[in-house]
Amino acid sequence: MIPETVLSPDLRHELEVVTATGLYDDPGSFLADAVRTFLAARPDLREAMACTMYARGEISLGRAAEWSGLNIEALKIALHRRGILRHADDTPAEIRTMAEAALKAAGRKIS
Repeated sequence: MIPETVLSPDLRHELEVVTATGLYDDPGSFLADAVRTFLAARPDLREAMACTMYARGEISLGRAAEWSGLNIEALKIALHRRGILRHADDTPAEIRTMAEAALKAAGRKIS
């Protein structure tokens, strides 16, 4: 949860009102929904965040592609555009998973 000191009094009040509507159980549920909605509207931000998490070693290449909504090749281009080097530790299992996902997306059988 966000520390109270980060929230302005107006924003804190708005979060309290959201909960009072009964549409959300708590401010955290509302904020999670708001962030998901915002990220859906901003694919550029999803891409930037996925590249940042990949560069930090927090997620794999496949997970970064999934998280960003890009295919693997488009993500590789995005990483290159940002000057982010790819990790040499992409495992054979991850490569297989990415290949299977590509085959499935192409409507081809996985053998």
